[in-house]
Parts: sequence; C-alpha cells; structure tokens
Amino acid sequence: MTGRPNATPAAPLTARTEPVRPPGGTRPTRAMVLAAGRGERLRPLTDTVPKPLVTIADRALIDHALDRLAASGVEAAVVNTCWLAEAIETHLAARDRPAIAISREETALDTGGGVARALDRLGPAPFFVVNADALWLDGPVAMLDRLAAAWDDAAMDALLLLVSAPLAIGMEGPRAELADYFADGDGQLHRRRESAVAPYYFAGVQILHPRLFDGAPAGAFPVNRLWNRAEEAGRLYGLVHDGAWFHVGTPAALEEVRGLLDPHFVRWVEP
Repeated sequence: MTGRPNATPAAPLTARTEPVRPPGGTRPTRAMVLAAGRGERLRPLTDTVPKPLVTIADRALIDHALDRLAASGVEAAVVNTCWLAEAIETHLAARDRPAIAISREETALDTGGGVARALDRLGPAPFFVVNADALWLDGPVAMLDRLAAAWDDAAMDALLLLVSAPLAIGMEGPRAELADYFADGDGQLHRRRESAVAPYYFAGVQILHPRLFDGAPAGAFPVNRLWNRAEEAGRLYGLVHDGAWFHVGTPAALEEVRGLLDPHFVRWVEP
C-alpha cells in the first residue's frame, strides 16, 4: 500500500449513493450485520458504549457498514444485538436505509448461531454478512460490488472477503501473527494449519448461502465451524480486498485508525 494520510480535505468513506450492477454474479438484496458482541479487547470503553457505536470519522462503526450496504443495493438488513442492545436499537431507529429488523439475543449466539436464528428473515437467496466493526475503503470498484460479482452459486456456499496480512491496518496482538487462510488460483480457500504462515486474514465481510446452515447445531456456535465443512466440500472461496482495511480491536488500534481517518484533518489516499 502506498497511500498514507495527507493534509487535504476529508472525503466521505462512502461517496457512492447508487449501486453499480456487476455483470453476472448474484446481487444480494438482504444482509445480516453482526452487532451482538461485547468488544472485550476494547474495554473499558465498551463497558458503557457498545462497540458498533464507537465512532470513527464522526460516524458509528455500524453506520459505516450499513451505509455501504445501502449503497450496494441492499434493501433489508437484520441486525443482531445482545450487549447494550437498547443503545444500538435506539441508534438504528433513526435510519431509513436499508430497512432494519432487530434480532435481539438474550444470550449471545456467536457468529454462526446469530445468523442461523435470523435465516427466516434473510430469505432463500445468498446474503451479505458484515461484522458491525468492519471498516474499509474501496478500491477502484466498490468492494461489495466486487464480492457480489464474484459469487458463483453453483460452486460456492461461502465467499469470504480477505485482506493481505501485511496490509491489515491496526492488526496487533496474538492474532496478528496468525493469518487465517491460503487461497488457490481460483480463490478456493484452505485454512492455515499448525506451524504454517498464511497470507490472508478474514476481513469481516462475506456472502453466505442459506444451504451452508443445513444441519447446523442449535444454539451458539461460530460460523467458522461451517466454513470448515464448506472447505472440506470444496465450496469455500475468498476474494482479496483491493483497498484499505482497518482492524479496530484494541484501544491502541482505535486511536491509530481514528488518526488516519480523521475527517477534520486528513484524507486517506487510496492505494
């Protein structure tokens, strides 16, 4: 990545208002936004502020994600809540795009269980799943449009957004040394095995088909349990992000990313 902040006027993180229709692929019109987690590594901030409402560039993290989804043509989104649920739900009541349905979990169901609980609202077609704290800048083509264009319903049950490990801004701590996946030339994914050094992290955005959840366990479980099954069947794929991507996992990372994307001082220079 060649870009770093410079002292030019700020540009919005989401500049496009109408979706670009990619040739081929499947255009998801529904999405799940995962917002139930506590954000343990951002404590004590997240003891009183849910992580999806932490602000960067004068906007809550969850709004950055929902703005991108709306710009990509998503008409309806399910948002799961648990920790400080009322604060998130009150905040989202002010939005009109996309249409939002709340899936409140009395006990957090993890990433897989949360989506499984909402399947009846997500419909029979492939849908986006976006972590509420996923934060990115697009490359030459909007990332969600690239992801939709890359979807192959005949070959895939899951298509994950990947980010190259050296370009993952804000990644620190134990996970920083252990990226998640290798990718074949056709984009088929293989999870890193013990002692291996993989080149790509999962970047918190994906397209899933409801059939991925056939036979899924009841209750709380991580979605990567289903990724493993899709990998074994040769139906787990990835797309490498071609813009900037930011990990907001710790107080230090939050301050770093806030500095890089401060709308009153700097503009990120796209790679």
